[in-house]
Amino acid sequence: MILKKYFIYGLLGLTIFSCAPRQEINYMQDIENLALDNSIKNSRGTLQPGDQLIITVTAKDMDVVKPFNQTYSSSATITQYSNPSSNNIPQQLPVSGPTYIVDTDGNIVFPQIGLVSAKDENIETFRVKLTNLISEYVKNPVVEMKLINFKVSVLGEVTRPGTYVIPDGNTTLLGALGLAGDLTVFGVRTNVLVVRNVDGKITKERVDLTSAQFINSPYYYLKQNDMVYVQPNANREKAARIDPNTGLYISVASVIASLVIGVLALTKN
Repeated sequence: MILKKYFIYGLLGLTIFSCAPRQEINYMQDIENLALDNSIKNSRGTLQPGDQLIITVTAKDMDVVKPFNQTYSSSATITQYSNPSSNNIPQQLPVSGPTYIVDTDGNIVFPQIGLVSAKDENIETFRVKLTNLISEYVKNPVVEMKLINFKVSVLGEVTRPGTYVIPDGNTTLLGALGLAGDLTVFGVRTNVLVVRNVDGKITKERVDLTSAQFINSPYYYLKQNDMVYVQPNANREKAARIDPNTGLYISVASVIASLVIGVLALTKN
């Protein structure tokens, strides 16, 4: 009868425990109440000193655009995350082409044109700017531009913590968490930290993933070198404080207790 009572209590406790977290781990529970308009303006990060750009210029007559394609070409490897939610190993894709590095003043040196300022420009606006400059010399040029070193770090309570290179230079906070395999069950979803360094100025923001409000935040779209940290919950912190050898100690104590009981039993006999 006592065992039956404890079984019922345990079953009720398990039911409560299993149901409660489901609401906590749902992202953006009030998404239907908010519009996405304000987040569009933050979808592209501005170029920063140290950014590496592969820029190629083409036209109907390729001989005409040769002077605009520098002969030096560097190669790099970009990790392509084709299926972030799976445990598949990401594919390594080699990329190469004329590479330009944004200097400390926010400029690149482009053939035939000279210094071109990339300050306060994102990939798309800078591509248009460069296209217009080349159009003064070439009819209908096509400029292709890739940012090859855009990376973000995702640390803490995620499945695959690490630094991730984003091939297209554009990702959201949820996208980065997806690359890292999502939060573990021990991750605090209401207090995710995003640390940002723009032109030497470090800022940080705490984000509640369970509310759609954060899609209107400038931290919804991640910028170059952003760091995302997922805080562990109280259960994880308690587990971390427990001696990892506790299980071994309990096993040894159980064996010793069994031996003592056996010896006492033999002694009484």
